[in-house]
Amino acid sequence: MTYRTIQVQPISGALGAEISGVDLSGKLDDGVIGEIRRALVENLVIFFRDQHLTPDQHLAFGRRFGELQIHDFVEGLEDNEQILEVRKEADELRNFGGGWHSDVSYLEKPALGSVLYAREVPAYGGDTMFANQYLAYETLSDGLKSTLGRMRAMHSARKSYGLYSPRAVGNFKSSMKINATEEAHGEVDHPVVRTHIESGRQALYVHGGFTTRFEDMTEEESAPLLDYLYSHAVRPEFTCRFRWEKGSIAFWDNRCVQHNAINDYHGQRRVMHRVTIEGERPV
Repeated sequence: MTYRTIQVQPISGALGAEISGVDLSGKLDDGVIGEIRRALVENLVIFFRDQHLTPDQHLAFGRRFGELQIHDFVEGLEDNEQILEVRKEADELRNFGGGWHSDVSYLEKPALGSVLYAREVPAYGGDTMFANQYLAYETLSDGLKSTLGRMRAMHSARKSYGLYSPRAVGNFKSSMKINATEEAHGEVDHPVVRTHIESGRQALYVHGGFTTRFEDMTEEESAPLLDYLYSHAVRPEFTCRFRWEKGSIAFWDNRCVQHNAINDYHGQRRVMHRVTIEGERPV
């Protein structure tokens, strides 16, 4: 597809493209925003280099795509709770966002997308991987597609933010303010196969981060098929990997993408700012 106001360069065969020719700190007209949105829908995750955003400019860019969410369990910046500071200090062992997942799928209206801005990056390591969930669905057998198309799955925040989550009971050092609460144990149901309202394509919509079981089934009964789907969904040929630089931005579509923040930079500091755009009830 051709673009008039931006340049789009794919980075892998599965998904992902670098966008150039645009300064996100400025006032962008509707035509530019429309092309960025089209690039997101067509490439699933898009990347920008050498951006210089203030927190207010970061928020303003995110708001061009929808209302911004405030995280239920992780405290945002003191002066603007819509910006989540994703921080790992050199003496911390656990990172935030490690493990394959789609952001806040435990909500009735999960995130449309997330815009992550690199403020400080390690000398090496700390890449983020992304996986195309259209391909995850399309490469299943017709029989399994038919079965999954009739199923719903339960999503919950308890594995990450519940009273018995590893962070709650493990006494891990964290510079981020992450709260473990009873509310995290609630469940919401979503279709296992989700139809993207903009592209019309179907995507697999279960992941190890927040999916707990199939509707009307126990966790034990659900585990064998869910474990297979978790593994299948992130096959190498479905993925791309992004190496961060200071000033880089990744903007991914949570409706059809999983991501995984690689925790391989122990002894180094990494600081990112994230805004999350509210989406719609999955169908």
